[in-house]
Amino acid sequence: MGAGSVCVCLKHRINSIEKWHRFREGLLAEVVFREEMTRIQTTVEDLLREGAACSDAKMAGKCTKILSVAPALWTFVRVPGVEPTNNAAERAVRHGVLWRKGSFGSDSPTGSRFAERIMTVSATCRQQKRNVLAFLIEAVDARLRDKPAPSLLPFREVKVFQST
Repeated sequence: MGAGSVCVCLKHRINSIEKWHRFREGLLAEVVFREEMTRIQTTVEDLLREGAACSDAKMAGKCTKILSVAPALWTFVRVPGVEPTNNAAERAVRHGVLWRKGSFGSDSPTGSRFAERIMTVSATCRQQKRNVLAFLIEAVDARLRDKPAPSLLPFREVKVFQST
């Protein structure tokens, strides 16, 4: 697998992400999206197999490693709501990374656990559009009153189906 094949492989992967965006926006029918993605997936995996068999040990190793997780590359095609990139996860941890960089981290395991937990609460509340301070006040109040801690699980309406 030469540089040209790597470029073709990357081009197909980028093309698959662009098609997903068109599908998500309603500009591409689901049937067409799935057909095109099957074609792209086959081409990309064929190129990876070619790379895994090449004489460049480093390239062969990387292609083999990618092939070992190939089904995960296409999860966004099979599972509704899964995005083809990790951008949302990257954005979620950004505040914590910047905090750690600016504060030089913690000097103790206890401080590290506190930082991990407070950053998790903060990121989760932000994702759920919940007020972080209100959640923390509720959590401290629950602790002081020996009540159960508030949940960070998203609020969802639970539908109960009864058999007749």
